[in-house]
Amino acid sequence: MQKPKKEKKEKAIKKKKEEVKEEKPKPVIEKPKEEPIVEEPKKEKKSFFGFKKKKEKPIEEKKEEPIIEEPKEEKPVEEEKKGIFKKITTKKIDQEQFEKLFWELELALMENNVAIEIIDKIKQDLKQNLVDKPLTRTKIDETIKNTLKNSIKEILEVDKINLLEKIKEKKPYVICFVGINGSGKTTTIARIAHLLQKNNISSVMAASDTFRAAAIDQIQHHADKLNVKLIKQDYGSDPAAVAFDAIKHAESKNIDVVLIDTAGRMHSNANLLDEMKKIIRVAKPDMKIFVGESITGNDCTEQAKKFNQAIEIDGIILTKADVDEKGGAALSVSYITKKPILYIGTGQGYNDLKEFSSDTILDNLGL
Repeated sequence: MQKPKKEKKEKAIKKKKEEVKEEKPKPVIEKPKEEPIVEEPKKEKKSFFGFKKKKEKPIEEKKEEPIIEEPKEEKPVEEEKKGIFKKITTKKIDQEQFEKLFWELELALMENNVAIEIIDKIKQDLKQNLVDKPLTRTKIDETIKNTLKNSIKEILEVDKINLLEKIKEKKPYVICFVGINGSGKTTTIARIAHLLQKNNISSVMAASDTFRAAAIDQIQHHADKLNVKLIKQDYGSDPAAVAFDAIKHAESKNIDVVLIDTAGRMHSNANLLDEMKKIIRVAKPDMKIFVGESITGNDCTEQAKKFNQAIEIDGIILTKADVDEKGGAALSVSYITKKPILYIGTGQGYNDLKEFSSDTILDNLGL
């Protein structure tokens, strides 16, 4: 009876062991199956996406190449824009627009002591080059500037005179200096004498300003400093007689040039102008030079105009040009008289006399 019980127990134990064996492999098989299936694709996705990012970086760099090319494509676009802009800004200026445009320029010229007659001339020159002409904005500026330059040069370079060359034409060469009191006339004569000395040209001075004793003393002072002969007479003597004596002295001493100082007189004083005309008749100067102060502006222009009407001057010397920042006086004097500016005074010394250049005035006017 005991054997069959034992056998039953042993059979039951075997069955349990077999069941345990069957259960163990199931979870073991499932786990490795689940782990590689679930985890492996996740790892592959992460790494693949990561490569994509890495690959995208060089792809982005490649995209930068067309970005470099884009400005090349934009250039024609910019050029097209410029072309459109040119079409918009290219226009014809009518008479009304020109008047508005010229108004500011006219004010600037007037502030620089430019005479009305010159402003009118410049206006006509500009009108010919601007009105009803298709021009861009930049072209308008260039046209205005170039027209101003050409107009001013045309005015200032009228019948230019080389004084040192002129002097060689005749001996003695007689020069008469005219102008109002305080214009620097006597000092200018001394500077001319010094200039002649530097060029080995001899000269003699004539003190024909006999209306002021101080004037005779002043020119004597300069003559002594420069070691130049001065012909003079007493205060109140006949100015024309002094000039005549100086010419005769030059002829007898073989002197190259006679420099005649005259009494400073206002251009509005008819009696004094008549006296000056007498000096001109007697001395018969080869050149008559008006000396005026540059800084007096339109007053200087009016003086030159009156002297030119009275004796027909040949040339102009402007003093105190170093303190005249405007330059309009030179332009106006030359245009009104139609005579050239020979020299400008630029200081207090004998060497402060410079040959006139239109470029100086253009610089002063900002051109």
